[in-house]
Amino acid sequence: MTAKRQWRDLHGIVLLDKPEGLSSNQALQRVRRVFQARKAGHAGSLDPFATGMLPICFGRATRVNAFLLESSKRYQVTARLGQATATGDTEGLVTESGDVPTLTMSQVELACQQWTGQIEQVPPMYSALKHKGRRLYELAREGIVVERPARTVTIHQITLQSIGVNTLELEVHCSKGTYIRTLVEDMAATLGCLAHTQALRRLEVEPFDPQAMITLEQFESQADNDAQLLKLLMPADQGLVHLQAMTVDTEDLVRLCHGKTLERRDTAAAGMYRLYGPGDEFLAIVDHHPDRTLKVQKVLCDIESLLAQYLTPRP
Repeated sequence: MTAKRQWRDLHGIVLLDKPEGLSSNQALQRVRRVFQARKAGHAGSLDPFATGMLPICFGRATRVNAFLLESSKRYQVTARLGQATATGDTEGLVTESGDVPTLTMSQVELACQQWTGQIEQVPPMYSALKHKGRRLYELAREGIVVERPARTVTIHQITLQSIGVNTLELEVHCSKGTYIRTLVEDMAATLGCLAHTQALRRLEVEPFDPQAMITLEQFESQADNDAQLLKLLMPADQGLVHLQAMTVDTEDLVRLCHGKTLERRDTAAAGMYRLYGPGDEFLAIVDHHPDRTLKVQKVLCDIESLLAQYLTPRP
């Protein structure tokens, strides 16, 4: 009889180098099983054919997911020119073919510039967005096409790396919500041809270091080495280094843990902050209002343990 899996509470973040052929949720579940983590979530889906950085958050660290989803991303893209597919990538059938003009570096670089900055994108039908409660890709599989409102995204930079016979190698630095498949199609139209995304790798989710990515094979090879696995967990605040840090004293810490409003007596500017306790414990993400009060957005600590630590009389 197979022993029942013992799930446990873990808190932290790991950076998976997602392999090709798995959905983001399938990859998440395999890493979760290795850690035997009770609660886990990923920050930003990758299509099954795509590879690269997939932040996986465990326990209380899942509360920073919403902030990571706001992060800019960097991608390595191979655009296949001369063919359009139903999905905009290699997973769909070719729907149209056409000639590919002879392209120069200057022509492609000009197109890169034209599609840099704030642009409007119409999300593809093969996407996870919902229309009247149903995923767009579900409707697309039934041959149903619905109108999708354009969305504004920001393309920080597109770098042309090489031109092949019928391919372009690009690096794209973009905001959240950008559909690379759509960007490839739109750029190709500017160049006078069809295209789809042949390969896609997410190089970076800001603010994480790409060198910290770990492959699924590396995770699974450590399945019997719990001490080593736990060393791979990064604290949740490493995903929030773009927020300034703020510290509270013991008195304010206790007030915070009891859900009371805090009033700052310093000159810190209004905005979002990482909040730390007197012992450098990462407590919460807080919104510092212009009236100099702090409102907790996400609690990232074990409140009961902290209260016990700071309210227990010392000998």
